[in-house]
Amino acid sequence: MNATRPQPISSASPSPTPLYRQPGILVTSEAFVVAGRRFPVRDLSNLRTARGPHDRLTMRSVLVTGAILGSVGIALSFSGARLSPTAFLLLGAAAFVPIALVSFGHRMRPRAYELWGDYRGMTVLLFSSDEEREYGQVTRALLRAQEADRMGGMGSPVSNVFSANLYPW
Repeated sequence: MNATRPQPISSASPSPTPLYRQPGILVTSEAFVVAGRRFPVRDLSNLRTARGPHDRLTMRSVLVTGAILGSVGIALSFSGARLSPTAFLLLGAAAFVPIALVSFGHRMRPRAYELWGDYRGMTVLLFSSDEEREYGQVTRALLRAQEADRMGGMGSPVSNVFSANLYPW
């Protein structure tokens, strides 16, 4: 009779399952690691989303363009010079330059998505990305990790030895 021996249960806990892994970013059911900083999931609370500031170059170019157009308009209004309809049309078209700069600047340098949270009593910036998809994936993984932590670590997969068939058909 050839009986198989049961495998001894190891005392070491299994390594946590990664919920999200990319270069420089790791989210597990136990910790959130980003840019070399490690945040235990159970120490994080009050997670919230914010948007970063506008790009400085975009904002400066809009302010400079707006100031130039404003000064030209004021100078022309006080000069008493009669302008042709073409000049008014050109001034109106020039007024759209700041709008074009803003839209181009937002496309080329979008505002960053920021994940803020409370860590050991302090509000800290946990993660920042200008890619909406990456930000969403990291945020969802961190929320899943918090849910797994609240459930007592039951968020990790159950071993096949103890799994049951949930679908009877």
